[in-house]
Amino acid sequence: MSELKKVALVTGAARGIGLAAATRFLQDGWRVAMLDILGDTVRAAAARLGESALAFEADVSDPASVQKAVQDVHRRLGRIDALVNNAGVAVFKPLLDVTFEDWQRVLSVNLSGPFLMTQAVAPIMRDQGKGAIVNITSISGLRASTLRVAYGTSKAGLAHLTKQQAAELAQYGIRVNAVAPGPVDTAMAKEVHTKEIRADYHDHIPLNRYGLESELANAIFFLCSDQAAYVTGQVLAVDGGFDAVGVGLPTLRGERRNQ
Repeated sequence: MSELKKVALVTGAARGIGLAAATRFLQDGWRVAMLDILGDTVRAAAARLGESALAFEADVSDPASVQKAVQDVHRRLGRIDALVNNAGVAVFKPLLDVTFEDWQRVLSVNLSGPFLMTQAVAPIMRDQGKGAIVNITSISGLRASTLRVAYGTSKAGLAHLTKQQAAELAQYGIRVNAVAPGPVDTAMAKEVHTKEIRADYHDHIPLNRYGLESELANAIFFLCSDQAAYVTGQVLAVDGGFDAVGVGLPTLRGERRNQ
């Protein structure tokens, strides 16, 4: 192990779960490369986090942009110990209203992006002798719901890509896992989830609340840490129990209230 501090490369790091993950790595003494297509936003975020955070602007769906960004990170920081493939986009439309352009854009960022980033970073980790990769999937990739034909399909594909990557990269000491967030109290969720939608989620989540960005960051950090040294090829749902239950929870709660 080099005397240099460990380095985490986090995509989609300008805000939300990516920013929370970057902050969590910094809290444990890592250096962090924060990559995002929103250049001004990610540079401002990195500046707030201090000198151990460096900003990089790139589009994860563009192969040339990915290769240049990863080379820049490696040149400036000297190593990459963890990669968090968090960058993602969503189109929430009824299935029959989703255009092919919508479909292509969502899959290019959410599925091709992690493929390209891993292809670029894995050789660096291989040469170092070890590394950890965490793909951010979604509960929408584990169970279907309305308005998510492109988003849910991209995340389901990413869950399987995680297992493919884990199977082939283990020989190089590289572990690959995924975190599947359930409903999380991000700025986007606060904007697009109506009062009725939030009530629906609460009714179907055993823990009866949205998750926090910091709680997702803790799970991501754990999977990248040496404490998860024997964990690879797994999809960890951080969802308050949402994926574990089927129908009936609201009725059960109603019966308890009426007892």
